[in-house]
Amino acid sequence: MAITLRDDGPVAEVVVDVPPVNALKARTWHELAETITRAGESARVVVLRAEGRGFNAGVDIKEMQATEGHTALIAANRGCYAAFAAVYDCAVPVIAAVHGYCLGGGVGLAGNADIVVASDDAYFGLPEVDRGALGAATHLARLVPQQLMRAMVYTCRNVTARELHTFGSVLEVVPRDKLRDTAMEVAAQIADKDPYVIRRAKESLNGIDPVDVKRSYRFEQGFTFELNLMGAGDRHRDRFVEGS
Repeated sequence: MAITLRDDGPVAEVVVDVPPVNALKARTWHELAETITRAGESARVVVLRAEGRGFNAGVDIKEMQATEGHTALIAANRGCYAAFAAVYDCAVPVIAAVHGYCLGGGVGLAGNADIVVASDDAYFGLPEVDRGALGAATHLARLVPQQLMRAMVYTCRNVTARELHTFGSVLEVVPRDKLRDTAMEVAAQIADKDPYVIRRAKESLNGIDPVDVKRSYRFEQGFTFELNLMGAGDRHRDRFVEGS
């Protein structure tokens, strides 16, 4: 399996299932973007969740290191950009149901979601500095306060779902076996509203956002490419692959 869409009612489910750790190849990021956009065309709410050990482990670094030149890096950058933008631009609210690890690209997805619910084993982090890359601080800044975001980027430390709940960026923290039900309950509350009004509400909230998340993230990606050109990217990614 990879990306599936269940849209037989007012709530559409987009499910990521890419063993072993939900680290996505470039083409899968694009597939995810297309699926989220399609889900928002007819549904009233979209729930984005995952199967397996964790919500998302970011890009597939092994794919990147197995490809000559810069094509894999560019493809991954474009794929992540498309997926994060699809969540943000989805015509209806997107609820991210996060379990286990939510790292790198996972933070990009959750940070752009309208609502986040999480299991009590969930944690969030950006290991980018240890991978010779940068990115998704734009989205992390939507989940944690500014100084904590900076500390997380510099040190690669993680935060738990319970910590995010205290900030209000995670709506509910529940046992793992209650996560899907909780996400669907929140989705049902939204789906019960006037669908035209909800779509306009999503549009209006994006319109008053103080940060252009797409432009901000694209700026970050430029530094990832610089690090790659200077050799830091390959050096750290090779170290990661060798240690895995």
